[in-house]
Amino acid sequence: MDFSRVELSDDDQAFRDEVRSFLDTHVTEEVRRRDRETGDNFDEGLHLKFGAAGYLEAEWKSDAEGGFSRVRRRIWELEKRRARVPWVTWGTTAMVARSVAKFGTPELRDEVLPKVFSGEVRLCLGYTEPEGGSDVATCKTRAVREADGASWVINGSKMFTTGAHNCQYVFLITNTAPDAPKHKSLTMFLVRLDSPGIEIQGIRTVDGDRTNIVYYSEVRVDDRYRLGDVNAGWTVLREPLNVEHGAVTAAPDGLQDTSIMMHQAGFLSEAVDRAAARVTGVEPGGRRLIDDGSVAYRLGRSVARLEVALSAPGIFGRVAIAQTMRDISPDLMDILGAAAALPFGTDGAADDGSAEYAYRFAPLVGIYGGTLEVFRNMIAQYVLGLGKPNYSPPLQKTS
Repeated sequence: MDFSRVELSDDDQAFRDEVRSFLDTHVTEEVRRRDRETGDNFDEGLHLKFGAAGYLEAEWKSDAEGGFSRVRRRIWELEKRRARVPWVTWGTTAMVARSVAKFGTPELRDEVLPKVFSGEVRLCLGYTEPEGGSDVATCKTRAVREADGASWVINGSKMFTTGAHNCQYVFLITNTAPDAPKHKSLTMFLVRLDSPGIEIQGIRTVDGDRTNIVYYSEVRVDDRYRLGDVNAGWTVLREPLNVEHGAVTAAPDGLQDTSIMMHQAGFLSEAVDRAAARVTGVEPGGRRLIDDGSVAYRLGRSVARLEVALSAPGIFGRVAIAQTMRDISPDLMDILGAAAALPFGTDGAADDGSAEYAYRFAPLVGIYGGTLEVFRNMIAQYVLGLGKPNYSPPLQKTS
């Protein structure tokens, strides 16, 4: 493994300084406070500033299309993470915009993409259903084509449509052939969220984030908003699902995250660093918590687990980060004592709420894009060659 540092050219150093200055100016404490209060993981004013400065378009496009070079893309990603930019809605927008570019009509691309780059249009994911679990192909939301063939009527509901209240379109999975095999019954649409018949209801998760359940009642959608062929939605959906799962080919230059979920891992890294600072500090009476052998052992074990998770590539890293977050955040809180249960901004919090937030965040990280069990089965099936999991009940022995 190559651990060498990339030497930046003078121009790239100037770009880093420009980006750092821009973020320090615009990612204000007010932006962070508002994001904590809303749980949106999105700030419209900040997002529009990114668009006006050209950063959204440059991030989305390749170097050959006028976007960031590989080095500048890496600088941009790392600096955004350093500044704690509210990021989720841009992540879903960029993902869906690629499907629009690939499968949308020229008219739809012209309608959507320029405003994606300006920040005026955001896109969210309409995948999971209230009773659907991680298998998005078991879609019950129905789209029925009108007799004239020019439009569709959609009925159903979607769960965990994060960002819907801040977005203009949803990338919606529908069932257009209920009698067909599930992977041949799906059709994808880009649906305007201001369409009559759409109701968005907010839901708060245990970590304080805002997500949504969205109801579709007799929603009429013009056929020009269909992405890909009828009943061929799995083809359209597969690429963004692979991105969300982390099942993408590593870039040969190494200028990328080791795996998906590195943004979430940043919160855990901060919690570990703050715990280390706290236990190595001298308390009244000259005592240090780190001098207790059990504290040193448990903290060292947590650091080692974190380093292994950060180094695991691809889908393995996705599982390792989520599991490590679940495993070591309780240890950090236990090491720091009762004051670690106090959240951010509370007087007397042991580490300003870092471990407490990681503890509440960990269950969500383990279900983004599918549960850890789903990803472990994918590793078993596609990497280890163990075949498909067998969910049938065990055979009963006969006497």
